[in-house]
Amino acid sequence: MNPLKKLFKQTAIYGLATVLPRMFSFILVPLYTKVMPPGTYGEVQLIFMWFVIFNVFLAYGMETAFFRFYKEVENRKKVVSTALISIAGTTFLFLVIGLLFQKTIADILNIQVTYIKYVLAILTLDALVIIPFAWLRANEKPMRYAIVKILNVAINLSLNLFFILLLPVMGKNDPNGFFGKMYVPDFEVSYILISNVVASGITLVLMFRIYMGRSYVFDWPLWRKMLVYALPVMIAGIAFSINEVFDRYLLTELLPPATAKAEMGKYAACIKLALFMTLFATAFRIGIEPFFFSHSNTENPQKTYAQITNYFIILGSIILLSVVVFADVLKKFLVLDEAYWEAMSVVPIIVLASFCLGIYHNLSVWYKVTDRTKFGAYISIIGAVLTLIINLVFIPYFGYMASAVATLVAYGSMMFLSFYFGRMYYPIPYNFRKIGFYGIMSIVFSIVSFYFFDRNLFVGIPLLLIFLGVLYKMENDKLKQIFLKKGK
Repeated sequence: MNPLKKLFKQTAIYGLATVLPRMFSFILVPLYTKVMPPGTYGEVQLIFMWFVIFNVFLAYGMETAFFRFYKEVENRKKVVSTALISIAGTTFLFLVIGLLFQKTIADILNIQVTYIKYVLAILTLDALVIIPFAWLRANEKPMRYAIVKILNVAINLSLNLFFILLLPVMGKNDPNGFFGKMYVPDFEVSYILISNVVASGITLVLMFRIYMGRSYVFDWPLWRKMLVYALPVMIAGIAFSINEVFDRYLLTELLPPATAKAEMGKYAACIKLALFMTLFATAFRIGIEPFFFSHSNTENPQKTYAQITNYFIILGSIILLSVVVFADVLKKFLVLDEAYWEAMSVVPIIVLASFCLGIYHNLSVWYKVTDRTKFGAYISIIGAVLTLIINLVFIPYFGYMASAVATLVAYGSMMFLSFYFGRMYYPIPYNFRKIGFYGIMSIVFSIVSFYFFDRNLFVGIPLLLIFLGVLYKMENDKLKQIFLKKGK
């Protein structure tokens, strides 16, 4: 099969595994805000924010290191064994320390100590499936990957609906019965965390087969090489976490207390319209990362990498312009309460920022295949510093608009820095005239449609059709080769 066609087929399946869980999680937002007061919902969001950060710590870049060293066929068994032992050992150490110092950790994280055991359980269970999921991706088993991922979220969603919607009604209708004894008033946060624990536990059971039937050998020299490769990836991941979630925390800290939570809520709701770009970029990255490593030793891989980036920018430009043009339509389905729509002005900025981040991930191939992951850490740290500085300086004056601009500046800077250093260490023949034309055209059309004509569909739709017509004229033959040409 044509390698690019195979890549896009796998990316589509990974995309399904990414899109459905995100869509399910989006359903929970109106559910949570309906049954919980802002303070309680804030506690949930704070816990989820820490999940994002601690997941990076517990993975410490070992997933990417796994892909890098797994490509060496003669060492595959040792790579799998060493990675599994490494993640399992550090995870259980984390669990023991967490259980011994629950009160201290709760105080540091500003989380009620009641929830710490749930948090530790979820983080532990999720960490133990990092390498099994990486193994599925490395062995090109996207269907199994997708089924397990989707099942995890289906279980989580079902339990959330049961605990938060059905159980209170059943408990009140039969207070002395089984469900009446199960129901605990004002227990919503614990129910949410219990749902996550059960879903993560079942996921580990489904993936545990990858742990079994192995002759475990811990290769110290290999582990040290993997760790050297992985730690800069972890630092980059922490910086990404700051870019991803920390602006919401800063909004609540830097805006006047009377309006801080409301402003943050409007911002958090409206940036969900960037979900389509985020899902596309994430699915593309998940599908492409093993591909980068498996093709790094083929003849002229740089040409293939350039083609992949070209197609990413084509598809990303379509998504960018489409989301911006139909923003007013989409908000009625995704952001139901009109009180949030005041923050719609951030949508083009955030969607473009997500697009830049996706391009950055494509450009980052150079430091991954050349074992220069420290550059990924440097670039990500610069992005995180820009995020913090812009937010800290400008939030008091411009509110959530400062957070949106900070995100765009950070991801845009990371994209350009990755290109600059990549040109020095691993030149890739990108077609700058073509991809620059597509990118600039979609951005200009987005600005005209959204800001100059105030989201008028009678202007936006013709602009989108013009853009699609240009793409069809210039790329029709090449896209047919990927999606229609049958492999020999």
